[in-house]
Amino acid sequence: MEIKEIKTITITEKGQIAIPKIIRRLEGFKEGSKISLIVFEDKIELRPINQITEGLSRALVSENVFARDWNSKEDEKAWKDL
Repeated sequence: MEIKEIKTITITEKGQIAIPKIIRRLEGFKEGSKISLIVFEDKIELRPINQITEGLSRALVSENVFARDWNSKEDEKAWKDL
């Protein structure tokens, strides 16, 4: 994968970042666009939702389903000692 741009940004106290204008000009990063944050062990990627592969799309759906069905006080108690 070819590197197009390297920019330095600052994370605010609230954990927010601003996407530089040159990046926002890329397809999929316009105002109001939905993007995904993909976390790897040693890096993160911001990708427009329309560029998500089928496999990643299933993972995102699974994450939402599991969070809704598994994030409860009862589950936390049941799993805390594992």
